[in-house]
Amino acid sequence: MIIYPAIDLKDGFAVRLMHGDFDQVTRYDDNPASRLASFAAEGAQWVHIVDLDGAKAGAARQYELVGEMASAVDINIQCGGGVRTEDDIKRLLDAGVSRVVVGSLAVTQSDQVLAWLDQFGPEAITLALDVKYEDDIPVPALKGWTQSAGVDLWTVLDRYPSEYLRHVLMTDVSRDGALTGANLDLLTEALRRRPELKIQASGGVASLDDLTRAKAIGCDGAITGRAIYEGHFTVAQALKAVA
Repeated sequence: MIIYPAIDLKDGFAVRLMHGDFDQVTRYDDNPASRLASFAAEGAQWVHIVDLDGAKAGAARQYELVGEMASAVDINIQCGGGVRTEDDIKRLLDAGVSRVVVGSLAVTQSDQVLAWLDQFGPEAITLALDVKYEDDIPVPALKGWTQSAGVDLWTVLDRYPSEYLRHVLMTDVSRDGALTGANLDLLTEALRRRPELKIQASGGVASLDDLTRAKAIGCDGAITGRAIYEGHFTVAQALKAVA
């Protein structure tokens, strides 16, 4: 299983949000490139970077910084935040990003995203599906998690045939940044319905046990942010736990 230590960028700094709330920001690093280098030094093969400024603005904002980080450190980068156009994808890939994360458009403009998957290939794009529960049904959340997609998660996934889609990042937003453990029930059901997908667990990872449980149910990867920044475990310990 791939461990994706997370770096969320805001105003050029590495931060974490609680439940995606821009009013609940914790700043961890003045130099995100140093954090990236430290992750690589501990053995990480991948890192997950989010342009929070881009996500809030609805247009990517930190291409230059991400490009500088990609050129400075030999590591695979999965990056998103504010990706809205074909040009956004091209610019991130040209900057050295290995996989571009597409979020809300995967729900609202699935035909367009399918075309991008066909154009760039399934290894170049990860769909990020952020989920809230409505009457015990998982429903994608949009607009900074403030709006409901009005359609359930499984219907959205069904729009993407397996020949196009490979990587999916799935977040229970009620757990994001809260260190309450990943939603294994949600992930298990997703893997039951779409066993061919490489699903990344996201939201709530707090312990090495969370990582080993995600691996045990078949997750291909796990995103971990706050747990690393606050010393619950190191990248090296995470990699060893899922080896």
